[in-house]
Amino acid sequence: MAIKASELNTAAVELHGISKRFGQPARRPFGRRTVKKEKLALDQVSMHVDTGRITGILGANGSGKSTLIRILATLMTPDAGTASVFGYDVVTQPDDVRRHINRVSVEASFFKEMSPWENMLYAARLYGSGGKGTRARVEGMLERLGLPLDTLDKPMKQLSRGQQQKIAIARSFLTSPSLLLMDEPTTGLDPRSKREVQELVRTIRRDRAATVLLCTHDLEEAEVLCDHVLVLDQGRVLAEGTPAELIHAHAGEVGGSLEDAFMKLTGKRLEEDEEAKDE
Repeated sequence: MAIKASELNTAAVELHGISKRFGQPARRPFGRRTVKKEKLALDQVSMHVDTGRITGILGANGSGKSTLIRILATLMTPDAGTASVFGYDVVTQPDDVRRHINRVSVEASFFKEMSPWENMLYAARLYGSGGKGTRARVEGMLERLGLPLDTLDKPMKQLSRGQQQKIAIARSFLTSPSLLLMDEPTTGLDPRSKREVQELVRTIRRDRAATVLLCTHDLEEAEVLCDHVLVLDQGRVLAEGTPAELIHAHAGEVGGSLEDAFMKLTGKRLEEDEEAKDE
């Protein structure tokens, strides 16, 4: 959905004091009954995302970044605090929020018996954009993502994990969202495919004035792609700023990297094959 003129001066995302807890089962010793242990996934998180920016959310397993994305996608409600997308409250105005967003996650869901084209046409019609010229738009996106066009009419279940992820990314771009929520979008992709996705993200932001919120454990990707970065650890925001600002403030040496800054802040190293699971 295209951004209205009235929304250009409105924050794409605004969070104030967002907290979220989950109950986790834990068994007492000697076979006693199971009790619930609570986990604080997000702890008083506040954040402001300007329209038209690519903002990165960095964090290790359990940091809360996927929980944050699900709240913004109206898939989950916070226990405390407020969250809004282009001025619409995610709890009280979910339908308005959904008209402005699309989400790409590492666990992309499809109708596996249907082809990529059928899945994408279904999504386009759902968002009211499945008219004339849709096939050509889809083919253009797949070419830019390095996908052979003969994959477009094969059943999804016959495609590789990397190919399915590219289809998920193309599907989200097809609906022209004002806010694109990307949760580990390049996980499972080879280096060349990652670069192709990154370039398409830049193009979408430039040509459509879209805002991108990118959760990633790929610190190199965040450094080259993001205008602004937040570091999450155990549900709290430890630091935020441009990649250059974080490197200058926390890397501690000339020629440092965002990975150096992240390790200084959290004491952790993000592994390339890490799976993002917050709960």
